[in-house]
Amino acid sequence: MLSTEKIFSALANVSDPEIPVLSVLDLGMITGVEVMPDKALIKMIPTYAACPATSFIKNHIEQHLKKEFPNEAIKVMVDNSIHWDTNRISELGKEKLKNFKIAPPRKHEGNVTTEMLSGAECPHCGSTHTVLRSPFGSTLCRAIQFCKDCNQTFEQFKPMAV
Repeated sequence: MLSTEKIFSALANVSDPEIPVLSVLDLGMITGVEVMPDKALIKMIPTYAACPATSFIKNHIEQHLKKEFPNEAIKVMVDNSIHWDTNRISELGKEKLKNFKIAPPRKHEGNVTTEMLSGAECPHCGSTHTVLRSPFGSTLCRAIQFCKDCNQTFEQFKPMAV
């Protein structure tokens, strides 16, 4: 029988297309799971309003869950009642980002400033003796940083607030 716990367990294996070491749960993209007699409804939010991967991720979640639960009706919908921010990234997700050599975003109190991009912790050596090279990385959600201690360039997941 389908349960919320089984769905969450399956969602832990649905990876983000841009950062495949992160699941949709690590990113805090799932806002609700409801198991009804006739179907399961999963609510998700994109990480950025202009995220080009929103439809892809929605379909990816549906396909993964339909493969995992072939005899169940699964519906995934974009939840427009909640806005994503980087505080939703789990501690495990932040650790996975570091191991993937992307500096995780700093926790914020709802106000993000450009100063939050300075002094990022280098995922190569752990130093905070870093400098912002560009606020524009390989995707909308990343910035380019440089570490003055190990001379490595790295990406940082930019902090974002609602």
